[in-house]
Amino acid sequence: MDQLGGPPFRPTPAVGTLADVSPALAAALGVDGFDDHLGVGPARGTALMLIDGLGADLLAEHADRAPVLAELAARGQTLLAGFPSTTAVSVTSLGTGLTSGEHGIVGYSMGVPPLDDPGAPAETVLNTLRWCAHGATDPVDLRRELPPEDVQSAPTVMQRAARAGVAVTTVAPEIQRRSGLTRAALRGGRFHGVSALGDLAAAVIDALATTAAEERAFCYAYHGDLDMLGHTFGPGSTPWLMQLTVIDRLVGAIAEELPSDTLLAVVADHGMVGTDSGWRIDLDTSPELLTGVRRLAGEARVRHVFTAAGAADDVAAAWRSELGDAAWVRTRDEAIDEGWFGLEVTDTARGRIGDVVAAAQGNWTLVRSRIEPMETALIGHHGSLTDAEQRVPLLLARG
Repeated sequence: MDQLGGPPFRPTPAVGTLADVSPALAAALGVDGFDDHLGVGPARGTALMLIDGLGADLLAEHADRAPVLAELAARGQTLLAGFPSTTAVSVTSLGTGLTSGEHGIVGYSMGVPPLDDPGAPAETVLNTLRWCAHGATDPVDLRRELPPEDVQSAPTVMQRAARAGVAVTTVAPEIQRRSGLTRAALRGGRFHGVSALGDLAAAVIDALATTAAEERAFCYAYHGDLDMLGHTFGPGSTPWLMQLTVIDRLVGAIAEELPSDTLLAVVADHGMVGTDSGWRIDLDTSPELLTGVRRLAGEARVRHVFTAAGAADDVAAAWRSELGDAAWVRTRDEAIDEGWFGLEVTDTARGRIGDVVAAAQGNWTLVRSRIEPMETALIGHHGSLTDAEQRVPLLLARG
C-alpha cells in the first residue's frame, strides 16, 4: 500500500473501541451516566481483565494453544484498540471511557506543552509508561513537574463508579500502585498490588465476592507478561506461545470461580507485529528525515514529529518521499480529520500530537538507535493502524 492509499483504521460510532468497554461494564452495574453500547447485559459485579498484547488476529492464529480463550472468542466480539495502539493510550481509554483525542494521552511518548499554556510548543517529551523524561540517560521522574491528574484531568470510570457506591478495585503489579499512568488513567477505588498469577486470580475473585453482601463491584486487573515476551522474542515465538497457554489457564480458573451474577470481560490493549533488522528505518542516522525536525516522540511503529516553525509541510513531504510505502504520513490536521485520534480531539490533545504523524505500514519500524537502543533491539512492536495492531478481542464469561 502506497502513500495514496489510506490506512484500514476508520473509527465510526458503529464500531466498538476500547473506550466503550468500561462504560459498558459500569452500565451493567446500573451506574448512571453510562451506556452499554457493547451489549454486555446487567450484572452485580464486573471484572475487566487486560491481557497486554493479546491481539485478536494473534489469538485466532494460535487458538489451538488457548482453548478457553478461543471458545470465548467464538461468541465474543472484536473491537478496535484506538490510535496509537499502545499500552499507555489504551489503558487510559479503558480507564476513562474516552479516545486518545479526548483524554490526551496520545503516545508511548508524547510532547507536552506547559500545562498552563497548552498552545505553546511541546518542549517536554514525556514517557507515559514510566512518567519520566523520554530518552534521558538518567530518567527524570516528572510526576511532580507534570502531575498525572493534571496531564489527564478527565474523571475515570472507576472514580464515577465509586461515587455511585460501587466497590472498585484495581488489581495490578505492586510497582504500579502510585505510578504516573495509574494516577492518570486508573485512579479511584482501592489498589490491590500482586506479584504472581495466583494472587492476581485470587484478588479478582475476592473483589467480586463483595456481591455476596449485596454490594455492586467493579474490578480492573492487568497482566503484562505476554506483551513483554512478544517484544523480546516475537509474537508467536515459543516463549510467547507458552505464556498464551498459561494465560488461557488463568482465565479458565477465574471463570470457574466467578460468583453468581458476575461478569468477567477479557480484553487486550493492542496486537503486535514481528520485525527484524531488515524492516528498520533508523531515524537517528537519517539526516534527510531530521531536517526541520525539532523533537521526535512516539515509538517504533508511530512517530510524532514536532517541527521548526513553518516547516511542517516540508517535513511531511520529505517523510512521504523517503518512507514511501513504509508508513502513512499525515500532517496533524490531516490525521485529526481522518479520525486517527477518534471522532473528537480536544485542544489539549491537539497540542500533544506531532506537527507530522507517521504510522508504520507492514512490518516496518521507525527506530532511534541512539536515543532508544533498548526499544530498537525489540522484535515485536505495536502502535500503528494495521489490523494486526488494532483488532483486539472482547471475551465475556459469566458466573
